[in-house]
Amino acid sequence: MFDNVCKFLAESFSADFATWLLGEPITLTELSPSELSLEPIRADALILLQSDEVVLHLEFQTIPKADIPFRMSDYRLRVYRKFPHKRMRQVVIYLKPSDSELVYQTEFVLENSLHRFEVIRLWEQPTEIFFNSPGLLPFAALSQTEDKTRTLEEAAQVIEALKDTRIRSNIAASTAVLAGLVLDKQLIKRILRSDIMRESVIYQDILEEGLAQGIEQGIEQGIEQGIEQGIEQGIEQKAQEIAIKMIHKGIDIETIVDFTGLTIEQVQQLHAKTLTNQAE
Repeated sequence: MFDNVCKFLAESFSADFATWLLGEPITLTELSPSELSLEPIRADALILLQSDEVVLHLEFQTIPKADIPFRMSDYRLRVYRKFPHKRMRQVVIYLKPSDSELVYQTEFVLENSLHRFEVIRLWEQPTEIFFNSPGLLPFAALSQTEDKTRTLEEAAQVIEALKDTRIRSNIAASTAVLAGLVLDKQLIKRILRSDIMRESVIYQDILEEGLAQGIEQGIEQGIEQGIEQGIEQGIEQKAQEIAIKMIHKGIDIETIVDFTGLTIEQVQQLHAKTLTNQAE
């Protein structure tokens, strides 16, 4: 999920990332790895963005990996083969603090070959950088801040002030996901308003077959039938179906209540019924 969020941000707010990493707010378009090879290396959160003059290669990592230097070298050669006249900026961005020596590797060495790339460890980056652009706000809590909770609160205030509802929703959801790397989930829920996030593509992706889609389907069913009761039944039935799936996965009752909107008593009844069915 962290990889998908970073990829979404870089592609949706490419000018913000260009300003941060290239020093100029140029518009970048996605470059598909398949354009460089029939069998591109599978890389976590591999992001290739390009303009007429430059290719920006980003890789976001939560866990250090030994093969990163080789991957950077390999993609540099692939891009050169395809675009020999374009300059290239390659950056590995580590999201979560680590003591591993791998997060300090900036070279790939093989006999007489040497390739260098850049590394950014977010926990060493000044916090103010990420308040300069909407697309960078989700990384603020991961930066060099002594009070991550306070930083998240400040980011939430900026997010709520964003005028574009779609951007506000997507940034809020992305911020909530990435903050989960360094802060408690319940704390994040208290700081970031869930109603702002509900319309975001990130939120929908997280829920997958979750409550938001279920409620929408239930409402649509009720409208089609033209019966108010159908709406209520559709919503509750879908919520119960989702709750049962969550129970089977061992998710705690408090979380189920929070996601489905069912009462504690309803979830407890479903929980007891599920255990009885399993016992039989």
